[in-house]
Order: sequence, then structure tokens, then C-alpha cells
Amino acid sequence: MLKKISAESIKELRSKTGAGMMDCKKALEASEGHIDLAIETLRKKGLALADKKSNRIATEGIIESYIHAGSRIGVLVELNCETDFVARQPEFYKLAKDIAMQLAACQSVYYISKDDIPQEVLLYEKSIELQKEDLVQKLPEIKEKIVEGRIQKRLKDLCLINQLFIRNPEITVEELVKQHIALLGENIKIRRFERFLLGEGLETKKNSFTQEVSKMINKK
Repeated sequence: MLKKISAESIKELRSKTGAGMMDCKKALEASEGHIDLAIETLRKKGLALADKKSNRIATEGIIESYIHAGSRIGVLVELNCETDFVARQPEFYKLAKDIAMQLAACQSVYYISKDDIPQEVLLYEKSIELQKEDLVQKLPEIKEKIVEGRIQKRLKDLCLINQLFIRNPEITVEELVKQHIALLGENIKIRRFERFLLGEGLETKKNSFTQEVSKMINKK
């Protein structure tokens, strides 16, 4: 006999995963009401569905913006889907807004995924690691393994999809997108983004008080 699942449990699971109501109900029934097990079930299902759709062409979507409080940081992001219908859905719009907010918060992120990182950046990161003092006495084969591990970690830090989602640190941005692929039934791609920092690239005036006084005296 199936355990009766409350509407509150279904609502809680839906808010945590973004899955449909019936999927949440079935996952809770299968896990006998255990939220954590139901979340794991839905994640596996979502990842499987998302992987099947990942090669489908996505040319529709929206360009979303986010301006942080104080208007000193701004982000533009293009999020693609397969149809204009999905692009108009509130869940898709919210996803785009959340991604833009994530980019404003993660200013060390410069790429969407590791596939977007230029070869020269990879070579530069490797050269930096190879010169670190703690590796000088290591055997070449051991040094290579350590460097490779550190580079992979560094590359993840540079990529958007590997970041923990700021609204739910239990999942990555990649998992967030895949959840929405499962929810909306279409492939979704983060195509590109641009981050704007107020005053970035401009020379700032750094004259000291002493220099200002000296200038005033010399004018007399």
C-alpha cells in the first residue's frame, strides 16, 4: 500500500527541484515520503532527460539583464531554448534572471564551460602551477599529476556551469539548467554573457593630500 503523500510535501519537493507536480508525487511515493531520496530520484531523472536533449538546436530564448543594488555591477546574458513558447514561460524567465544574478555574484567567472577556455589560457595556467615552490622537489610524474589536478580545479573556478547555485548551494548551475530542461521539455543553453563593472578600465585619480597641497603652493 502506497503511503499517502501530503500536498505540503509535494509543494516542498517542487520548490527544491523545479520538477512537475506529478513527478514530485511519484518520486515521494517511490521514496515513501522521504524528501532527500525523492530529490535524488528527480535529479537522476532530470539529468537523464537533459542529456538526451543536449544536442538539439536551441535558437530561441531571451536576453536578460540584472543590475545589482547600487548600480555598480550589471550583467547581460543570452539564454537559448528551442521554441518561442518556452521562452515566454515564467520558469524560463526566472532561470535567465537567476543566471544573470549568479554572474554578478561570481566575478571570477569568465567562461560558460571548460570548452570555451582558449588554449593559451590553459597553457598559462599550467606554466604558473609548474613554477610553484612546493613542486620543485617532486618527481616529474608526481608533479604532472599534481599540476593537472590543480589546473582542473582552477578551470572550474573560471566556468559558470561549475559554480554552486547561489540560491541553492546543493546544486551547480549546470544542474539548475538541466532541471529546467526536464521541467520545460526543451534543450536550454547559456550562450553568452557580458559583465559590466562601474569604472572598469578607467584610470582613477590617486593624488595624495600632500601632492594636492604642493600643487597649490607652486601655483602661488
